[in-house]
Amino acid sequence: MLTEQRIRAFLFYLSVLIFLTGLPVILSSAFGYKFDRRTFKFTKTGLIFLKTQPAGANIFFNNKLLADKTPATIRELLPGDYSIKLELEEHFSWAGEVRVEPNKAALLDKIILFPRRPNIKHINRERFDSCWVDEEKGTVYYANYAENSVYASDLDGMRNEKIADLLNINPPAAGWRVSPDREKLLYFNKHQIGITYLGSERDKAVKKAPFVMEYSQGSIEDIFWHSDNYHLVVISDRSIEVLEAKFDASPVELVKLNKAAARIFFNSREDTLYFIDSQKADDGKVYENLYKLELNTRIFPFMELIKIKTNEQRQISE
Repeated sequence: MLTEQRIRAFLFYLSVLIFLTGLPVILSSAFGYKFDRRTFKFTKTGLIFLKTQPAGANIFFNNKLLADKTPATIRELLPGDYSIKLELEEHFSWAGEVRVEPNKAALLDKIILFPRRPNIKHINRERFDSCWVDEEKGTVYYANYAENSVYASDLDGMRNEKIADLLNINPPAAGWRVSPDREKLLYFNKHQIGITYLGSERDKAVKKAPFVMEYSQGSIEDIFWHSDNYHLVVISDRSIEVLEAKFDASPVELVKLNKAAARIFFNSREDTLYFIDSQKADDGKVYENLYKLELNTRIFPFMELIKIKTNEQRQISE
């Protein structure tokens, strides 16, 4: 009987000892702490959240395969660096180092696992030398220099048809611009600007004839359509000019440049041009400055300037 009481007492005190010993561990875990063997201290933990597109990738955490697949959360991690590798069949794997900080979540939620066999589709039906995409209209344009023709299709290559004729320019066009109303196309090299009218073969009887303008005022760097679908904003190595989209148009110089404006941004919705040009300051040094040229005023000042320019040329010729 006495022996049985001693055994019970021993087990009781052993249970109390185990409880008191394990209590800090239990409480620490409940409050987000974990014992760090490196420092022999209880340290606040962090976590890693993983999400991939597509989901279902295998997770290798410090080279050990976990049971969970993405999306997944790895909890109760001591602060430090961890290696992560994600693998999905028939996709390129992703690997990286992740730093975990106390009481913080390391979010890796924008991982894309790209397929090893990309979904590539051949969409052109005609031979072409250059092409450009009009995302707003959902149209792809193709230029065929040998035929001097322009074709168009939807973004999947369907409904392919010839929509315009090109006049030859030499050297071939360096750039293309479709007018905001999608009725005209300009193409250009350093000293020539071609204009052609878009439309299916059914519209051939009412379409205007294409033409090419010679440009001798400098070397063309870029051209943009004004929102009126009639004027062109021409960027040359010498100036910024406005030009009517007609065969005998005379350019109007808006800004004289001190250097070739290599960096240009044109906001077609606001008809606003941003460009960088150099200017000599009072201290004698030359600085690069950003300028904003607003062209969203009424168009009649352009017309007046063009009229004056034409009259001046006529007087000189007389």
